[in-house]
Amino acid sequence: MKVLPKLTAVVLTALVTLLMLTVTPAQAGTTQTPAERAREIATALEKDRLYVDPAYQAALPESMRADVRAKAKALGYPVYSIVLPLTPSDAFQGKESNVLTLVIDAMDKPGLYVVIDGGSRFPWYQVHELPQLDEDRLRPVRQRALADTGYDAGPTEVLARMYELLSSPALPPSKPTTGGGRDAGRDSDGSSGSSGGAVALFVVLGIVGVVVLGLVIGLARRGGGGLRRLRREKSFSIPPHVAATVAAEQRRRLTRETALELTTLGSKLAALPSAHGLGLSHQQAALDARQAAEKVLDSSEDLVDVVGAMVLLDKARREYDAAVAVAADRPIDAVPELCAFNPLHGRSSGRKTQVKSDGATLTLPLCADCRRALERGQAPSSLPGSDGPYWHGDDLWARTFFGALGDDLAGAVSRGDHRS
Repeated sequence: MKVLPKLTAVVLTALVTLLMLTVTPAQAGTTQTPAERAREIATALEKDRLYVDPAYQAALPESMRADVRAKAKALGYPVYSIVLPLTPSDAFQGKESNVLTLVIDAMDKPGLYVVIDGGSRFPWYQVHELPQLDEDRLRPVRQRALADTGYDAGPTEVLARMYELLSSPALPPSKPTTGGGRDAGRDSDGSSGSSGGAVALFVVLGIVGVVVLGLVIGLARRGGGGLRRLRREKSFSIPPHVAATVAAEQRRRLTRETALELTTLGSKLAALPSAHGLGLSHQQAALDARQAAEKVLDSSEDLVDVVGAMVLLDKARREYDAAVAVAADRPIDAVPELCAFNPLHGRSSGRKTQVKSDGATLTLPLCADCRRALERGQAPSSLPGSDGPYWHGDDLWARTFFGALGDDLAGAVSRGDHRS
């Protein structure tokens, strides 16, 4: 009777040993350091400048990949595209900046490096030794590509559109949506069916008018309660918890992007030759603005703070470009400031705009959309704060409209005014 338990124990031990022998090597084979994973991607990019992670192989057929390759090749400089899922537990800790930094180190070749998570459609990029590309060119192209492709577009569609826009000397105007649909242009001479269509249109409009009139009379006879109910109906609004999630994601991505660009600019500033006079002034201004941006970003508490860091980074970049121009004995380019109502809108358009309210007049740099909204007597689409538009607050960003009022935002940050 004692033999059976011993035999059972022997069998179980053998099974466990066999399981460990078969599972352990497989797990060991899948564990990679960040550098090893980057080298794996770099090796694949040496053969094909579009790397698609195996997780997306089935979802992205060759026809979609060919479109990306063709449009990237047409740019005339090396473009390395990486499509892979990113999670906090992966080799790159879910950070696009880590992917780009490590892959560029492994490749060590000039080019535009772009990584996109197939689930988020947000291309991140880094330029390596390509003087013809800079942020002023790439940032609006990326934003336009996202706007053109729509929320349900796949990663290859976004990349293809981004590279297509990069090949144009300037961004083409946005395409207005039309109601033509499949029937547009069916009668090329414009005459076929025109009279019949007009009659049908009048008949339909007449019927609709009668129905609406009857509805209004019926509601009025019931004391107008129905009309009051109709007026009280609200338009669609994003639920607060969803809006909070979107804002948190926007802040996370903007923080990572700003931190990466601060690092890049720091390297460029360190490489500048010694200067004097006007060149030295611009160099120092760039260093001060960059240091202030880093300080704000490190202690940021909300999206408004992160945007403040982004504005200071933009100031630092413009001062750096001015220092480079002085060193090369070139005129300094006049670069418009960012939109004061919402720096995420991009650069201001035209001359600064006078805004009058309660007897006070402000002169602010505004984008075209915000200026048109004011001209129509409408509220501009301002950056949201904790209680309405950010400028309803009493912090440094609200008091200065992100530095549009005053000329030393970096100095104010160094004094700690952004925390007062």
